[in-house]
Amino acid sequence: MLYVEFANMLLRYVVSTNCLPRLIKRNTGVILQHRHLCTVHHGQIQDEVAKLLELKTQLGDGPPQKFILKCPKGTRDFDPQQMAVREAVFHKIISCFKRHGAETIDTPVFELKDVLTGKYGEDSKLIYDLADQGGEILSLRYDLTVPFARYLAMNKITNIKRYHIAKVYRRDNPSLTKGRFREFYQCDFDIAGQYDPMMPDAECVKMVAEILSALELGDYVIKVNHRQLLDGMFQVSGVPEVKFRTICSSVDKLDKSPWAEVRAEMIDEKGLDPDVADRIGELVKHSGSLELVKALEGDPTLMKNKRFSAGLADMKLLLRYCELYGVLNKVLFDLSLARGLDYYTGVIFEAVLHDLPPARSSPDNEPGGIGSIAGGGRYDELVGLFDPKNRKVPCVGVSVGIERIFAIIESKLNMVKVKQRATETEVYVAAAQKNLHEERMRLCTMLWDADIKTEQPYKQSPKLLAQLQYCEERQIPLAVLIGQSELEGGIVKIRIVSTREEFVVSRDKMIDEVRRLLREVSEKTISKTTTS
Repeated sequence: MLYVEFANMLLRYVVSTNCLPRLIKRNTGVILQHRHLCTVHHGQIQDEVAKLLELKTQLGDGPPQKFILKCPKGTRDFDPQQMAVREAVFHKIISCFKRHGAETIDTPVFELKDVLTGKYGEDSKLIYDLADQGGEILSLRYDLTVPFARYLAMNKITNIKRYHIAKVYRRDNPSLTKGRFREFYQCDFDIAGQYDPMMPDAECVKMVAEILSALELGDYVIKVNHRQLLDGMFQVSGVPEVKFRTICSSVDKLDKSPWAEVRAEMIDEKGLDPDVADRIGELVKHSGSLELVKALEGDPTLMKNKRFSAGLADMKLLLRYCELYGVLNKVLFDLSLARGLDYYTGVIFEAVLHDLPPARSSPDNEPGGIGSIAGGGRYDELVGLFDPKNRKVPCVGVSVGIERIFAIIESKLNMVKVKQRATETEVYVAAAQKNLHEERMRLCTMLWDADIKTEQPYKQSPKLLAQLQYCEERQIPLAVLIGQSELEGGIVKIRIVSTREEFVVSRDKMIDEVRRLLREVSEKTISKTTTS
């Protein structure tokens, strides 16, 4: 019927244009004025009007809300200079991964919630759950390790050396200045497979040392410990076995809190006997190297514990291999290192910088370095949790704290006021006169075809001074200049931007000369950097 069609059309229009107040008044009047045209019952008219009024009530009469332009809490944007820093860091890390024979994989950014829950101990509360869309119950991945274990089990893979660089998500309390975010990258390297004790583990420690040395962040130390040593110490101290993981989580907080606070948490919140807590405190204050291994071997009470003696044997072998790899001077055997994740079963390690403000505290309140920038360990049972037959695939791996590293590098660059190049442009093609854009395009084509990174202005007749200023601001090494006289003579001018020296070459020799000058500029830059 005519009116029903009109009312439905009006309803659709109102919803699409969101201009309810004016339209409701206007069209309600039309409806009431032209009722005599309708052949439908008066009740149908009222029903259609009621629908429009209800829609008006739902959407409200107020002005449209303005968007607040900001990043969500715990996230950030990165400008071109920051991205240049990130790409350079990623390149160094990936080069190290590949040098050790790793191949890469990728996994979904979200997983079935059941895959993630129960794997992170007390940190499970930080997992981002997704709203149920009428299908699978999903969560954003918390790290890259659990998805990797799921990948191994699902594809029945028993041996792989892989790296994975991707974003993860944690509902944590963010601190942007400290590089702690809710959305951030992890750089993981893992070795899966049945191998002889401590050989893959020592290579992970070696690789962390290589990465940190290549990034030149400052003096660092790689702290190592063993989960069986911790379990053995807990058992000897009198901790009930059901509380091993929760007490381990408390010990893990020694990198942020003094011993007095950690002890209070063990006693007041987790119900541990004060004498037991004190015995733990006496043990976890020790650190050293091979001499600590010898001292612990001389403790008959500890050595009678099977877990402790097995863990100490592993640590002795690990330190020996680190010595062979030339990184023992960067390794510290630290009995306070715990790492709170539930899936660790053997060696654990964590790299910290010395020249950052102190935070890790011993039971004697003696501060050490903070700023954990890499961590990992052995997790031999995680893959078996996803396998129907509980088939285990031993794994060991390390995760590089890339956001923390970025924060440190950015801070250092800001202190020395170094401007980071955002592009890799090597040559800028500029014109000294008007309407030479077609000739610029021909020169750009020659340079691009020779795989030389090249830019040009996007104006037909740009001013020469503006073009040269662009080169200096962007730190482009060379500029190729053309004018009418260069066109007539079949030549080009090549300008070294930093020194403003100019060279005249024929067009057919331009590519060779550009490559030669780029090498010279690069060598001078490297020499200057090394000297400074």
